Amino acid sequence: MQQIADAAGVSKFAVSRALTGKSGVSEHTREMIVRTAGQMGYFKMEPKRYSAEPQHTKLGTKASGDKREGTILVLFPNIRSQNRSSLYWGPVFEGISERLNEIGMDIMTLTEPSSDHMFSVLNPEAIRGVITVGTISTSVLLEIYRLRIPLVMVDHEDTAIHADAVFTDNVKCMKELVLMLGARGYRKLQFVGQLPDAVSFRERWLGYRMGLEELGLQEHQHPGLLVQEYAKIQQVVKGMQLEDIPEVFVCANDHTASIIIEALQGRALQLPERCTVTGFDNTRTEDPILATAHIYKEHLGARAVDQLLWRIEHPQAPCERKLIHAELIMREEYHSLRE
Repeated sequence: MQQIADAAGVSKFAVSRALTGKSGVSEHTREMIVRTAGQMGYFKMEPKRYSAEPQHTKLGTKASGDKREGTILVLFPNIRSQNRSSLYWGPVFEGISERLNEIGMDIMTLTEPSSDHMFSVLNPEAIRGVITVGTISTSVLLEIYRLRIPLVMVDHEDTAIHADAVFTDNVKCMKELVLMLGARGYRKLQFVGQLPDAVSFRERWLGYRMGLEELGLQEHQHPGLLVQEYAKIQQVVKGMQLEDIPEVFVCANDHTASIIIEALQGRALQLPERCTVTGFDNTRTEDPILATAHIYKEHLGARAVDQLLWRIEHPQAPCERKLIHAELIMREEYHSLRE
């Protein structure tokens, strides 16, 4: 406990209260202590062994020999627009539920999971596996890990635990997008995204920087475009000197791109003649976004189910990180207007 306290920069008393679930520390401090403890291997244990069922057909088919029984728990916290009505997260959930329906397994969804009571109302023995969608708190993930329930995360990972994950290949796709911009003559770029935030945003930021490096372009990033609040990002754009406005704002997703477009239009700047904007995820086709990446969202969900079934049958295998390709889309009509 003293080692954890030293690493987290708190008292041993705070560590004791946090790890035993008692009051006396804030939720922020508790989460930080739990994460630190997990990173130090405090919760490490052998995975639970499940008896493998014989399989005679390909995963995800409707053949009778591939039917499975049991319930899969889907954790879908309604934070940062992570809900079924979301243009991004909704299709991911549909992909999960459709694949589970194909193979005859039941689905149970929790939209506000809490490690304090999640498994006090659920029987862990009745749950074959867990799929998390989007950002999940470290404390909830560690509760699943402690119970040794097979786990697959969609679009999220946590340094406190080792578990399978399914992601879009964010780094490669964002790098390709930047290289595509470079091939079309764009040289003055700025990245826009809420950092640190979702793992995918950080990966897209990395891919952006890799693209600049390959193009031989210097990175002159405005720090005000990498903050959490959209309102502050808009203020930065509205306050930029005309000579500082880039040729392209490369945004972490389409929603961020729409925020930038609104700010630029508020300054009466001509889009795309004076400045243009790119996105990522292809959720806002009505906005003048020069380029984006189409994410196969339903496929992300379906592949998470496939990976979970594989994990149930291979509990001792090393953790895997699946990457799904995204298709780059260049809207040539906006590029031609600039020319």
